[in-house]
Amino acid sequence: MDKENEAIVEIESGKIEGNYLDGLYILKGIPYAAPPIGELRWMPPQPVEPWNGVRPTQTFGTIAPQAVMENAALEAISIVEPQDEDCLYLNVWSPGLDDARRPVMVWIHGGAFNMGSGSQPTSDASKLAARGDVVVVSINYRLGLLGFLNLNEITGGGIPSTGNEGLLDQVAALRWVRDNIAAFGGDPDNVTVFGESAGGMSIGCLLAMPQAKGLFQKAILQSGVGSTVSLLDGGVMLSGKFLEFFNLDSSDIDSLRSLTVEQLLSANQELKNQLARKEEEDMRITVTAPVVDGKTLPEIPIDAVRKGSAAGITVLAGTNLEEWKLLCLMDFGLPNLDEDGLTRRFQYYFSAEYIPGLMEAYRKVRSARGADTSIPEIYKAIQTDRMFRMPCLQFIEAQSLYNPSTYNYLFTWESPALGGTLGACHGLDIGFVFGTYDPAFHGSGPEADRLSMNMQDAWLAFARTGNPGCESLGDWQPYGERRMTMLLGNDSYLAEEPYDEERRAWDSIPDVFTGEIRVDD
Repeated sequence: MDKENEAIVEIESGKIEGNYLDGLYILKGIPYAAPPIGELRWMPPQPVEPWNGVRPTQTFGTIAPQAVMENAALEAISIVEPQDEDCLYLNVWSPGLDDARRPVMVWIHGGAFNMGSGSQPTSDASKLAARGDVVVVSINYRLGLLGFLNLNEITGGGIPSTGNEGLLDQVAALRWVRDNIAAFGGDPDNVTVFGESAGGMSIGCLLAMPQAKGLFQKAILQSGVGSTVSLLDGGVMLSGKFLEFFNLDSSDIDSLRSLTVEQLLSANQELKNQLARKEEEDMRITVTAPVVDGKTLPEIPIDAVRKGSAAGITVLAGTNLEEWKLLCLMDFGLPNLDEDGLTRRFQYYFSAEYIPGLMEAYRKVRSARGADTSIPEIYKAIQTDRMFRMPCLQFIEAQSLYNPSTYNYLFTWESPALGGTLGACHGLDIGFVFGTYDPAFHGSGPEADRLSMNMQDAWLAFARTGNPGCESLGDWQPYGERRMTMLLGNDSYLAEEPYDEERRAWDSIPDVFTGEIRVDD
């Protein structure tokens, strides 16, 4: 590397050196908080210990401990990176280490608050940063029982974890961005957070957290808006089961801190099995979720947004048309589900009075469109809307009251994987945003290239100006009373009230039955 392109940056904690590759400065594995190990396990993130000399940042840091879920059919989204409890690292892609004050985009990965990382190949930000002349940051944060376990109540403050330590990690990373990103050519006053699934849900929580206020100006929420949380009693219930699993007393703080990562991962799987619903034996995707503890996360995120907690933030949010088709891959009883079985499943989510009307509405509208009306497909469609689309629209409507410049999209591109059975499934959008789409999972060809260009242009325009309208997609009007929505797929276009028959089917169903608000059950 010649001196002119030397990738050395001085940040608050010391000097770091990354790589210069194809016109980009890439610095990986930068610590943004102290390792959360030993006495710092389950504690809020602490400041990094400064170092002398130049710290190498040419390789990604270790990721948060998690169960490895390998699936040959979905290799493009598998996670096989080195893990360690010492995981609080971030990565930066920048076109220039100068004073250009470029827009900053901070990626918060998904994975059901249980898996994932900021260094997955699908979220490699090289193309996005270069194409948009923006600075992109990706982060790791604590997951599972290390990041989202409330122990404060059950230990009487002996371990003061709120169940939101993973979110506090994200806040610490955003503070790092505020304090250091100018040295990477970024503008700390123009920060957009963007994330998918649990990443989008995390952003929904950040919009309700006092500690996150002022750390970003714009937000892109992909397939998640903060609608999956545990109420405090649910968090306490989980911590009780956690102690029971290890046969530990709540006062045995030393033993809790000395549990190995392997023991914690084992406990996570066993608790998942214990909490699984009988009708959906393998469908408890995650044990943990952010906890509405009344302090760190004062209230359910959508309630906070309805009161104006995100009034100063410009938002773009959307979902994929067939999210649940990926999430039900391990639901082995689904192919044989009958009408009675479908009703029993929905009784876990809704009051019985709402089920017949909802099922009939989806059957009728899908039949009119020529779509599959089999029991499994009705189930997937309703679950997609219950968990993702309806909470997203509720969030957009709430935010629009305070900021009319609130935008919506619906991703309709279909995956070719598994014989095309996945459709426009959960997670498929990520590869198009980053330009890392894999032929086997995402598809390929001129149409895929165009979709990726359209989505990158829109996300970049939004990060730069707060409006996702761009030359490749054209004008993009806010959601508003006409429910304007950009359909992103083989053909991308702005539509008024798309798939509104399904949305109207939820009009009589209270919001409490959408998303997943966990209580002591």
